[in-house]
Amino acid sequence: MNCRECTDFLIDYLNGDLPAAQQRVFEGHIQLCPPCLTYLESYRATVKTCEMAHEDPQEPIPEAMVQAILAARAVKHNKV
Repeated sequence: MNCRECTDFLIDYLNGDLPAAQQRVFEGHIQLCPPCLTYLESYRATVKTCEMAHEDPQEPIPEAMVQAILAARAVKHNKV
């Protein structure tokens, strides 16, 4: 397996949808290729972050924070 193939199988690997033989080849590549391992870890973290973004927050966002974000966005858009 090369790096390109590794990225092609990434979603199926994370979802547990790879056949056992293909999973072993994928994991073998990941063990020998630090850039692909880094990519896998960052992809996994991104998926987790996206999942968390779709959940309801545990606590409401403070109004002061909302206003600060809106003000910063307004400044940014007025400078462009």
